[in-house]
Amino acid sequence: MTPTTGTNGPTPAPPIRVVLADDERMVRTALRAILSAEPDLEVVGEAATGAEAVAVVRETRPDVVLMDVRMPEIDGIRATEQILAGLDEPPRIVVVTTFENDAYVYDALRVGAAGFLLKRAEADALVGAVRLVARSDTLLFPAAVRRLADDHAPTAPAPPAWVARLTARESEVLRHMAAGLTNAEIARRMEVGPATVKTHVASVLAKTGARDRTQAVIAAYEAGFLRDG
Repeated sequence: MTPTTGTNGPTPAPPIRVVLADDERMVRTALRAILSAEPDLEVVGEAATGAEAVAVVRETRPDVVLMDVRMPEIDGIRATEQILAGLDEPPRIVVVTTFENDAYVYDALRVGAAGFLLKRAEADALVGAVRLVARSDTLLFPAAVRRLADDHAPTAPAPPAWVARLTARESEVLRHMAAGLTNAEIARRMEVGPATVKTHVASVLAKTGARDRTQAVIAAYEAGFLRDG
């Protein structure tokens, strides 16, 4: 989403394309009104069921999907799985839920959702979350993810093999990721260059088998890697 430079100065970045998936029309209408008021956000589709969400995403190829966790036909968890598995460059999916400490939300994060939002969130929080996940450089609401993991993550009887394969630097990067630091913030904290951090993050994702930072952090909680604080 970085602006490009043309002959007449910087060219505005294209808007972040968003799909809304919720079985309540009033919720979709409210979300559309909030997002459409922002010049850098564009709602490109809506869905009232999980199956519709999968079809609309395949048709419109959005950057971000706001996905209700409980919907007819297939729920938001299964819809998230199908979207992520069916596209080479899938969108970032944010689960929208009524209840913060919900096992369904944890399951959605586990299968690849980038984060979650409460339906009662303020408009600024909603807009900020969409922009944040579109950049995909940090964890959305890390403290809330930790609470979910504390309550719902199964703890492995023994650390999985990937834990021992992490280098000391990769372990440090993973802890910073779990704290919600961006690559730039991690670089300053570790006194290394951003490119070095990017390399470490890529290695962490590969070793944990994670699609993105959120999945890597969830895997770390389940491995017991982050249970010591």
